[in-house]
Amino acid sequence: MLWLVLVTGVAAPLQAQVLPLDQKNTINDNWLVYEPGATQLSPYIADLHTDYNAVHQWVSITPAQPFAISFTAKKEQCVYLNNQLIFVADSALNYSLDLTAYLNRVKPVEGRYLLTVWHPYQHPDVSTFKNKVQEQENQQQSVQRPFSVMVREIVNQNVFILFLLLIGLLYGALKASFPSDFNDIFSLGSFSHSSIEQGFLSKPITWSVILFILTFSLSLALLIGAIHTNVQHFVLFNRLFPVSEADITTKILFYSVAIFLFILIKYLFLRIMGFIFGLEQLVLLQYREFLRTILFWGMLLPVIMLLYLSFNITQPETVLLISNLAVTLLLIFTIIRIFTTVNKKASVLNLHLFSYLCATEVIPLAIILKLIVFNY
Repeated sequence: MLWLVLVTGVAAPLQAQVLPLDQKNTINDNWLVYEPGATQLSPYIADLHTDYNAVHQWVSITPAQPFAISFTAKKEQCVYLNNQLIFVADSALNYSLDLTAYLNRVKPVEGRYLLTVWHPYQHPDVSTFKNKVQEQENQQQSVQRPFSVMVREIVNQNVFILFLLLIGLLYGALKASFPSDFNDIFSLGSFSHSSIEQGFLSKPITWSVILFILTFSLSLALLIGAIHTNVQHFVLFNRLFPVSEADITTKILFYSVAIFLFILIKYLFLRIMGFIFGLEQLVLLQYREFLRTILFWGMLLPVIMLLYLSFNITQPETVLLISNLAVTLLLIFTIIRIFTTVNKKASVLNLHLFSYLCATEVIPLAIILKLIVFNY
């Protein structure tokens, strides 16, 4: 029914807020509500419609100008543009939005957009929605010429700092609890020269192995969460969990579980592919080399996160590039190590073995890079 309203809605008069004459993108005080059974939106009366969870307003947006608004939002308050979620408040704070940033994924209806403010449990306070006054052109030029100013959502980096401290504590606890296993993984000499059969990975799966994998999963999830927060949205994640961009904790935990399950499921995948190709004798060797390589290079991921926290505000493009390269090189170097290790047992120039490695390593690598690095 709301889509019918989108087609048949009425225009709203302009607000009396004093704004520059050349500022075209503005909201007004004429909010609307949808009453059951109606085919059009009705005028919103603050004292009368206190039990409505959604309040609407028709807006016209000129892409050539910013459409900056500021408001005070309650926790879990949502903002929609033509029924598409563009913002969720993770806490009760003052926020700012530029509606023109979302025009690439929202199509107009008869040249206009329906701005909706909705809260799942309470009546949203739309009286706090105000236009941000556009600066004069000469002031903008004097400020923007020496710098490259980008409109970016404010990311609360405290979450990243807390997770980074947690990862440091986990690595410290693992070193204190399993010193021999820790040296087997993170000693450069052991990684370069020792045989897999001599390290702790030669043993059956133990709690120490699981804990090392969990810590690596959290480290990689933290970096991926930073990457996807920088590029504002991750298509696959938003389809599964339509949460706020600021809900970083949920993203990191989701990525951690996904990475941990992927590492465990990879062994089952290798067993199945080894049976299909008749190369069961290489499965354990291949999986152990995979674990050893990702765990070793995973120690560098917190260092990349430190770079992110240090330079993300001043050099976001450079930090994003370095983070993407770190994830890409981690995955590519892991495959190179696997090819090298397997080649010691049997020549990878064998077409049958090469096809097996492509099916189990190269193709999954391409899919993972597409999902993690090249999804935007």
